[in-house]
Amino acid sequence: MDAFMKSLTLALGVYNALTWRTALSTIIGGTAWRASGGGWPSRAAARLHVLRGAITAAMALLFFWGLARVPMAQAIALSYIAPLLALLLGALLLKERVGPRVIAASVAALAGVAIILVGHRAAALGPEAFAGAAAILVSAVLYALNLVVARVQSQAARPGEIAFFQSAIVTAILLLAAPWLLVLPPAAEWPKIAAGALLGTGSLFLLAWAYAHGETGYLATTEYTSFVYAAVLGWLVFGERVAPTTLAGAGVIVAACLFAARRRVPKVIEGAA
Repeated sequence: MDAFMKSLTLALGVYNALTWRTALSTIIGGTAWRASGGGWPSRAAARLHVLRGAITAAMALLFFWGLARVPMAQAIALSYIAPLLALLLGALLLKERVGPRVIAASVAALAGVAIILVGHRAAALGPEAFAGAAAILVSAVLYALNLVVARVQSQAARPGEIAFFQSAIVTAILLLAAPWLLVLPPAAEWPKIAAGALLGTGSLFLLAWAYAHGETGYLATTEYTSFVYAAVLGWLVFGERVAPTTLAGAGVIVAACLFAARRRVPKVIEGAA
């Protein structure tokens, strides 16, 4: 999805790429939700849908704006601070256990981010790329909060409901700027929009199911598989090379997060299945 969205953002700009993709995701998600017999959400679930939708809109705009300005592998590596932040926020907001190892891992992860940014400067990618990296770091903070809300949301609503309402709310928020920013994409871009929408809807459904069955910090560590895909797709599609400093920084951040998450095997929430 990130590869399709980077291509769309370069072609259409971040606003139109995200608006059209989420609008199509809403149609796909809504059709699937209605087919499964979905009804109107409870008041508690509706509040969580609105909260997560608002967070997601800001997070996605920042991330895809930054992704269009930095190599994919670097963008994904910088976003890896999110699982560690999710551990901290999970402890603060959900009362999940956290200990001294999380504090130590936080310091180590910041060192990993510094390594990536030093390599970024050495590569002389320019001020726009540095602004893109900063946007991705802010997006990672919002993504960590998004993961925590997803954990609570998964206990209040079914995966199909979550996938539909998140897309619908993000679309509604983005459409507030439609009179000034929205344009009809060229026909050649619609296959990419459709692919991004299908992948986005599918990932929302799978994440909603996963977060109903495990702790925030533990599940967030599965994000690390994305570095391999980002590096390969960045090279194949955009001709991007992975800098040694990006590999080193990503390694430090991943090791720190895995160290912080090694607490216990989480129990399946009773009744979640």
